[in-house]
Parts: sequence; structure tokens; C-alpha cells
Amino acid sequence: MNTNMDAPASDKSDIIKWGVAVALILASVVMFHLLEGQLFAIRVALVLVAVGVAVFIASKTEKGRFVWNFLREAHVEVRKVVWPSNQETVQTTGIVLLMVVVVALFVWILDATLFWIVRLLTGQGG
Repeated sequence: MNTNMDAPASDKSDIIKWGVAVALILASVVMFHLLEGQLFAIRVALVLVAVGVAVFIASKTEKGRFVWNFLREAHVEVRKVVWPSNQETVQTTGIVLLMVVVVALFVWILDATLFWIVRLLTGQGG
């Protein structure tokens, strides 16, 4: 027997909030196309405001609060990361670019060699 009577009301409230959020986003997309004669910046601002309000409404649901807490915790973890210095970043980028060039040259030489071998075997040159 279900003793928790608040869960169904909360679920219904969350479903309504999600429905309103989705409807708001869909309505903003429809309005974006209906207001084709207006400035593009105004139409984009309308969509951005609607998405912002929809995100705010969705954040008030149980799953929305879970996602918000997850993002906050992820931000805390990102701040704990020891990021490489500028010099380390430049050196690593240089090494990666050098390796890309070396591999490209290797593949080019391999391709040219195989092409030469195929032409030799088929009697088209050599």
C-alpha cells in the first residue's frame, strides 16, 4: 500500500512543468518563423528569452534540480583540476602538429610507393 501521498502530486506537477517548458520552446520556434518580417536580432532574442524561461521552469522539477546540482558539482570539480601552463600547452600543441606532419609524410610516401608498385605490376609504367 502506498503511504506516500505527495509523490503523485509532485509527479503531476513535474509533468505539467515539463509540458509548459517544451510548449514554450516550441511556441518560440513557431513565433520565430511567423515574425519573419521583424529584425533577426529581435526574433533570436525572443527565442533566447523563451529558452531561458523554459530552463528556469524545468529547473524547478525534481530532475531539473538533480541536473542543476550535478552541474554545480561538476563546476567545483573543474576548479580542482590542475590545468597546464601556457608554455606546456604551446609545447604539446607543437608536438601534436609535428606528429601530424610526420604521419602525413609517411602516408604520402606509402601511397606513392604503392602507386608505383601497382603501375609496375600492371605494366602502365615503371
